[in-house]
Amino acid sequence: MSEVKLSVETRKEFGKGAARRIRRDNKVPGVLYGHGSEPLHLTFPGHDLLLALRTPNVLISLDIDGKTNELAIPKSVQRDPLKGFLEHVDLLLVKRGEKVTVEVPVVAEGELAPGGNLLEHVLNALPVEAEATHIPESFTVSVEGLEAGASVHAKDVKLPNGVTLAVEEDAVVLQVLAAQAEEAAEGEAAEGEGEEASAEA
Repeated sequence: MSEVKLSVETRKEFGKGAARRIRRDNKVPGVLYGHGSEPLHLTFPGHDLLLALRTPNVLISLDIDGKTNELAIPKSVQRDPLKGFLEHVDLLLVKRGEKVTVEVPVVAEGELAPGGNLLEHVLNALPVEAEATHIPESFTVSVEGLEAGASVHAKDVKLPNGVTLAVEEDAVVLQVLAAQAEEAAEGEAAEGEGEEASAEA
């Protein structure tokens, strides 16, 4: 996986007013925590951080005030619900060789069997344990030719060396639904609601 370097500054101002001033300067307030150390309040370059976060579970090398270097991965990202810009980021401090539990996106490829079936992503991301410096960007799963009723379980996903599941092996990741069956189920639910309304009346 790629490692992104960011130069950040320690933050000495707190509160909503300070956060607004930081964002006006095209910067993002954030916190670095982990390993039992005191949370470190930082200011990140907005554009560079936005580019870095396009990669899921990106490994970020932080140059803090030009004095210390730390490795971190994103833990929580807050965005403006309307405009989408970054409001705040929480990063988790990691060490080389250390194992961390993360969620890695699952990407389906291939065509389902003919018949208008639907593919449901039960898990959009698969929880796994991996070395902090070797977190996969995504897992690709083939659904070629799968028919209605077929499922892909966590144990069916091919994992790279050193990566282990952090979820039950039988957890369903993807499943194929019959479109007609889904429509029928919705119709039955609507009828049931009608019957309940009649009974109440």
